[in-house]
Amino acid sequence: MSTSKRAALAAVALILAIVAAGFLWHVVQKRPSADTTDATLVALGKRVYEQHCASCHGAKLEGQPNWQQRLANGRLPAPPQDAAGHTWHHPDKELFEITKEGPSAIVPGYQSDMPAFRTVLSDNEIWAALAYIKSTWPPDIRARQPPAKE
Repeated sequence: MSTSKRAALAAVALILAIVAAGFLWHVVQKRPSADTTDATLVALGKRVYEQHCASCHGAKLEGQPNWQQRLANGRLPAPPQDAAGHTWHHPDKELFEITKEGPSAIVPGYQSDMPAFRTVLSDNEIWAALAYIKSTWPPDIRARQPPAKE
């Protein structure tokens, strides 16, 4: 094989490698997340929260009264989603699973009045609601939220 053909093949291989790396970078960057810097996602999340979450968790994310005291049925009231609650103690992936599949997805057998939203909300709508909730937290609380467990 001539030197010019080898150089041309090497150039094509390099271009393909760059295209593949760019594609993989794009896929990684577009991975679903509760991105508080995405204004469109946060705005969608605010609408989703108002429609599907505020009736229990409060219009101002304040939760139900006495949220740490069990109800007559033994279940806990809906907790706040603001910085005063414990939501930020959980990684995003857990919050997503709790919302999609219900709290027993994380704590098997846990009894809660919170339904699973898998048939009500799309994955993107769940991520958006989480982005909205997180966008209301002060920066120091967001910084203290645990990272995803891999």
